Amino acid sequence: MYTLVIGNKNYSSWSLRGWLLLRQFQIGFDEIRLPLYSEIFSEKIKDYSPTGLVPTLVSGDLSIWDSLAICEYIAEQHPALHCWPEDVQARAIARSISSEMHSGFFQIRNLLPMNIRRHRAIDTISADLAKEIERVCDIWKSCRQFYKGDGDFLFGSFSIADVMYAPMVLRFKSYLIEVGESEAEYMQSMLALTSLQEWIDAALAEEEVIDLYEK
Repeated sequence: MYTLVIGNKNYSSWSLRGWLLLRQFQIGFDEIRLPLYSEIFSEKIKDYSPTGLVPTLVSGDLSIWDSLAICEYIAEQHPALHCWPEDVQARAIARSISSEMHSGFFQIRNLLPMNIRRHRAIDTISADLAKEIERVCDIWKSCRQFYKGDGDFLFGSFSIADVMYAPMVLRFKSYLIEVGESEAEYMQSMLALTSLQEWIDAALAEEEVIDLYEK
């Protein structure tokens, strides 16, 4: 049995990635929720994570921190689940766009922080922000065009690539970002997931407010 340490469900996009992977692939785990910027977070997080960040996956005596590292570990531990696409080319592209998500899109992260309770547009979209939004849409559109016949997700079947882009789906929904037809269909497929809806419902039930993310 795994233990996953996460932050607030309303705000913590990285926590969502680790959680959604386990829940969608029906891998059992215990959840420890430490509200971000709280006293209990400061007191407890270093018991699990050497970086002081979430998410962290505890597997026996081993702690795995960072969402993409958690995804890779779970994929290795559960090869029969095919957390990455089975096709070599699709898997390579999935890893590429997942790494791009992991290491980029700083304008979106800073200007459109995940806030599931929010439902209103921002006043101004800068050129740099628009460029990143366009890139996300291009990724979704190109993947869906190529793999649409194999299923409803980026590479047909649900994979780690969808896990990595799930917070983008929620951001685009919260900030009323306009997208094309193909991208909108993908967003609807993601939002229809029982696992993601479970996260959303829990996020909406939270009471903590973090001003940093209330832009």
